[in-house]
Amino acid sequence: MSSDQGNRPGWGVFWMVVTGLQFVGVTALVKTLGTRIPAPEAAFLRYVLGLLFLLPVLGQLRRLRPGGRVMALFGLRGLAHTVGVALWFYAMARIPIADVTAMNYLSPIYVTLGAALFLGERLAARRILAIVVALLGALIILRPGFREVGTGHLAMLFTAIFFGASYLTAKRLSQEAGPGLVVAMLSITVTIGLAPLAVMNWVWPTAWEMLILFGVACVATGGHFTMTLAFRAAPLAVTQPVTFLQLVWAVALGALVFGEGIDPFVVLGGLVIVGAVSFISWREAVLKGRAVTPPVPATKG
Repeated sequence: MSSDQGNRPGWGVFWMVVTGLQFVGVTALVKTLGTRIPAPEAAFLRYVLGLLFLLPVLGQLRRLRPGGRVMALFGLRGLAHTVGVALWFYAMARIPIADVTAMNYLSPIYVTLGAALFLGERLAARRILAIVVALLGALIILRPGFREVGTGHLAMLFTAIFFGASYLTAKRLSQEAGPGLVVAMLSITVTIGLAPLAVMNWVWPTAWEMLILFGVACVATGGHFTMTLAFRAAPLAVTQPVTFLQLVWAVALGALVFGEGIDPFVVLGGLVIVGAVSFISWREAVLKGRAVTPPVPATKG
């Protein structure tokens, strides 16, 4: 890696744009899959197929011997991520792509709150204000009392919470295990966690459905890879604002491909949340990265 690693904003923005396109592609594929396959089974098959990408490093993983405390943290993270992924698949098949994308931006807000409550991170007045603004953005999207809040929207609210818990646990694990092991163990534990949920209501997928799920696994893996490249190229304060483009693409995709229409309240609420998350990211950059709020894409499965 060159000496200017972490100081190449152009490349950081480029790789984050590519990352956003890939994660929007994931939502489009899951939307195409529909509701015939139950959400836990669809998520399970996505992770089973994703394990294929671990085959080149299985030999290295077998030589690792993490302690009991680390394994407990792996299990805790796997449990939180399992629930979050199942809820995300459920929501994705039932509400517009733009709604899912906008509400996914809440995960970093929950992480900020969790870091203050469980990791002792200081919650300054400006960050509290940003959290309040982000929650107002969620209310703009949901508009309770003005439109029906379906099970898909409720599922997304809890999805963000469980993904936030997963990220906080990963932050603790990063101090005791290498990044390769953390990523690999997430795939393994989520696959194991989803297995009993999938078997409870199993529906045999068609060849076309399996192809879609394999596409989800490929694109999601590619998204995490390019996201890593973006983080290595530029600070989070540079790459974070670029994530708002995901909302633009999600709105366009929903309208042009799935005929979902454009809800201005969803766009407005999403932009309010993105603005709040970007402000928190900028403050963390000012404080030299001492906080733990993740970028939005990092919370996706």
